[in-house]
Amino acid sequence: MAKEGYNPYENMLSVLDQAAAKLGLKRSEYETLRYPERELTVSIPIKMDNGELRVFEGYRVQHNSSRGPYKGGIRYHQDSNLDEVKALSAWMSFKCAVVNIPYGGAKGGIKVDPRELSRDELIRLTRRYTTRILPIIGPDQDIPAPDVNTNGEVMGWIMDTYSMFKGHSVPGVVTGKPIELGGSIGRTEATGRGVTIITYQCLKKAGLNPDGQAYAIQGMGNVGGTAARIFYETGKKIVAVGDWSGGVYKEDGLNILEISAYLSDRSHCLKDYRAEGVSYLTNDELLTCKCDVLIPAALENQITADNAERIRAKIIIEAANGPTTVEADEILNRRGIMVVPDILANAGGVVVSYFEWVQNIQSMAWDLDEVNKRLEKIMLKGYDEVERMAEKGGSMRMGAYMVAINRIVTAGKLRGGPISMA
Repeated sequence: MAKEGYNPYENMLSVLDQAAAKLGLKRSEYETLRYPERELTVSIPIKMDNGELRVFEGYRVQHNSSRGPYKGGIRYHQDSNLDEVKALSAWMSFKCAVVNIPYGGAKGGIKVDPRELSRDELIRLTRRYTTRILPIIGPDQDIPAPDVNTNGEVMGWIMDTYSMFKGHSVPGVVTGKPIELGGSIGRTEATGRGVTIITYQCLKKAGLNPDGQAYAIQGMGNVGGTAARIFYETGKKIVAVGDWSGGVYKEDGLNILEISAYLSDRSHCLKDYRAEGVSYLTNDELLTCKCDVLIPAALENQITADNAERIRAKIIIEAANGPTTVEADEILNRRGIMVVPDILANAGGVVVSYFEWVQNIQSMAWDLDEVNKRLEKIMLKGYDEVERMAEKGGSMRMGAYMVAINRIVTAGKLRGGPISMA
């Protein structure tokens, strides 16, 4: 949850300006990246199960379309706000560019705690939200996907609502759909799998054996939970995991399959999990626990100036969007802690979303082996390009932003740029 006074969009702008300066760009060359191309705020009235009418606030922000249609998830969270969605949409632009897939960035959100709504209420909320954003989404225009507290089922409701208005089935309007509705095999696990690919590559380049490291993962949702399971099933030692209620720690390694099974009941949370040798942590204690690789996979604004000095990990892999503040970044750099940024580390989801979109356009389906091989190839290529640029930028974050900004600015220039519209 965002802390008082923290503005994720201002955080994004600060990193953007630094990276653009390192590229030697004039302000006029990247000024358009400081502003979303479109911001939409909508009211979403729905009838609750008890007959009461409630109005929720929703957003869809489209940041940049120089390199292709807008692409980005929709999150349901009680702390969602326009500045957060603006920042997330910009990060999506950079994320798509850094792994060189032909999309621009967008993001959506509804200010709601989905745990407080019944399934029927969530269906009505999703359908009404879809009608509100329907004029600006579409398979050639803006393609939503799952994010925090949304999943394939929610994408199915969006696809169905959009298709009803169009008069025919339009599977390509969203990605992250159930396979039965045209989704891609491997999409649900793609972001978490991408995190593991990047983690192994980072450790390899640092001369460290992945089997000899202790891993800590903040967040056991789709991304963190998938990464934890893949690490565990390949024999890695995960000493700490956390969710919204806190974390659990065991120095000689947690049983991730047991924890995942426990959390599969959505009424369960980690503060109530019991197992021999397990101790309990606050969120802050999890981030600063004794480990080699720290993977924040929850929300933004988790690693801050308040805790960066106490972090004991050697490497941080950002599976969440925007988990590290600018101030914390400076502290971590000074301390020699390597940070692989979100726009590279968690790009696996949008890569396989792209694969799903391509499969929908072609009306065909790839098998899991093909999806995973293509994913690994793109993620490793992205890592190598960022690492090379980081030599000029001074950090992996600067390297990633420089790669992304250069591609977006170049595409804008080749299209004639905004100046030609004067």
